[in-house]
Amino acid sequence: MNPNVKLARPEILTLQPYVYAAWDNRYERMHANENPWRAAGDTSELGLNLYPESPATALHTRLAELYGVQLNQVLAGRGSDEGIDLLIRSFCRAGQDSIVTCPPTFGFYRVAAEVQGAKVIEVPLIRSNTGFALDTENLLATCQSNPNIKLVFLCSPGNPPGNALNAENMLKVCRALNGRALVVVDEAYIEFTGRPSFTTVLADYPNLVVLRTLSKAYALAGARCGTTIADAEIIDVIARVIPPYAIPTSTVESVLKATTSQQREKIAQQIQTLISERNKLSDALKQCALIKHVFPSDANFLLVECVNADTVFNAAKAVGLVIRDQRKQPQCSQCLRITIGTPEQNERLLKGIQAAGKKPQVNA
Repeated sequence: MNPNVKLARPEILTLQPYVYAAWDNRYERMHANENPWRAAGDTSELGLNLYPESPATALHTRLAELYGVQLNQVLAGRGSDEGIDLLIRSFCRAGQDSIVTCPPTFGFYRVAAEVQGAKVIEVPLIRSNTGFALDTENLLATCQSNPNIKLVFLCSPGNPPGNALNAENMLKVCRALNGRALVVVDEAYIEFTGRPSFTTVLADYPNLVVLRTLSKAYALAGARCGTTIADAEIIDVIARVIPPYAIPTSTVESVLKATTSQQREKIAQQIQTLISERNKLSDALKQCALIKHVFPSDANFLLVECVNADTVFNAAKAVGLVIRDQRKQPQCSQCLRITIGTPEQNERLLKGIQAAGKKPQVNA
């Protein structure tokens, strides 16, 4: 037995999951209180009048193949957000347990924890001009002094920092916390790094959980499909909490179409284009008078520190573009996040910032 399963809330371990109407294609369905007729405009293959298969076997089979893991090691959810929520609800007792985050980082870790009533302990990343680094020793010391920490969230590449964390330091954290806490590695942007996923070392680290998403590289943000990948026993725990029929039929069909071998080749080409555009935009922004620093990025975005963030933000709006204000994030004063767009969008943004930099600045 995986000893990390015992970290889950006791009531979840004894929970009897909801029993949904079983899916069996040999019979016509009169067992799930569905409408027998399709709705107007329903062009789906299976019909939106029928509940989707739960669990979504075809979807999970495709995701397991896509990520190179076993079928019982994956659980699909509505984006990575649902995986985060399921983990916190399954492992954190309200008012007793804690999670660790390493800001600046993805804000939903905190939101999900606070909804559950779990405490959030922050161990900030170490900032330098070469990116943001994990404060490994401080992180481990914090976990040592707080026995009720159940989950450690490591976002790599980070959002908003953009750079990938040192892999060996992350594995050091996994080794040190085995049996004491789950280490959740959020790989939303891993496709843009050229580095192997942490899914390749799952067998060696039973407390490791990996989050993947189809929102970024696979252009399916609107379909809302993320995957939690972990030891089969960990997946079994969080699968007890997810609602039945959680993944819509339209999402399943979209994912199956977008992840064929032919489509993966197209995605690989798009990723290379985005990486090339990222590097070009980074180099050009470094020459702009309004940009103080461009942080290294392994993702599909750039974090930039501005001379005056308001001026840069408004320069983008002036050319019909919106970028993300990150000034509320720790260590990100005057920082904005720029998603890499089409070559035309990137060029338009650059020209807008350049033009604004030639004008006299007030309070710059």
